[in-house]
Amino acid sequence: MAVSVSQHAPASPAPERGEKVMRFVRQNRIEVAITVIFAILYAIFLIGAPEVYTQFGIYRSFMSTMPYIGVMALAATFVVTLGEVDLSFPSVMGVSAWVFGASFVATGSYPLAVVLALAVGAACGLLNGLLIARVGVPSIVATIGTMFFWRGFVNVLAEGRGMALVDLRGSAWHSVLVGRLPGGIPMQFVWFILLALLFMAIYRRHVFGSHVLFVGDNEESAHMMGIKVMRVKVICFTLLGLMSGLAAIFLVSEVTYFWPTTGDGFLLPALAAVFIGGTPVFGGRGSMYGTVIGVLIIGSLEAGVVAMGIEGFYTQLIYGLLITIAVTVYAVIMRRK
Repeated sequence: MAVSVSQHAPASPAPERGEKVMRFVRQNRIEVAITVIFAILYAIFLIGAPEVYTQFGIYRSFMSTMPYIGVMALAATFVVTLGEVDLSFPSVMGVSAWVFGASFVATGSYPLAVVLALAVGAACGLLNGLLIARVGVPSIVATIGTMFFWRGFVNVLAEGRGMALVDLRGSAWHSVLVGRLPGGIPMQFVWFILLALLFMAIYRRHVFGSHVLFVGDNEESAHMMGIKVMRVKVICFTLLGLMSGLAAIFLVSEVTYFWPTTGDGFLLPALAAVFIGGTPVFGGRGSMYGTVIGVLIIGSLEAGVVAMGIEGFYTQLIYGLLITIAVTVYAVIMRRK
């Protein structure tokens, strides 16, 4: 009697875990590379200064200062992905800080001061976007001009004088924006993380993020595909202006003081975070996650150098070395990809 034999082919074995890991690494090479750099850097800090880096206090300090460059670096990632550059956002931060402080002194209203500072920051960014996208001025030229203009403007408005804003601490808005959660975690860091998650979703999952990547890769092709290139550019520059206003609000609220030089010194750290994070200057690709890790690296580098007993004036040298290593690694990765 014949025995019936199943004709079903055996199911193909599921991919092994190692294969899944390798596929993930290949698909996310930049993100993996910046994570490895971050882990190596903090391992060096832990070995070089264990008495500092095994205490939570140093991380709490980082969380209070990183968001100032962090929120601007997140928005700058969109601009750099376009293949453009904005050099004016620290000056926009200064103007927004003055508007925030002057509005609060004049009205005593914290929420009104917040709204006005954000509106002025967005308006400055909008001006950059219109000059670049509609008039056709190269972004580096346009934003050098507005950088000097807004810095000079805030000096004229402030007449070279600072502004004490101690009364900010009496508002509930102060606790919402820059207060402390249990354990001493600063609220500005919470806002930075929430914005980072939102921008990551927009950058990789929303149609606007796809449009930014297409425009940065090939502007003419993006236009032929029906993408409104001018609108995309204007929105990105306006967003950076808005985030500069938010950074100003965080900083002035934290220190409860305005000074005319507010924003000075934030240009290179913010752009360094973007470049270290794997967003190249020629546009068309980038990593919002990489920018977040870049912010964590840049925001902690100087303190780590000093904690290890190295003189602080070596910081810029290490910044340059780290940026050079990172972009070289990324260039090799992208060429192989």
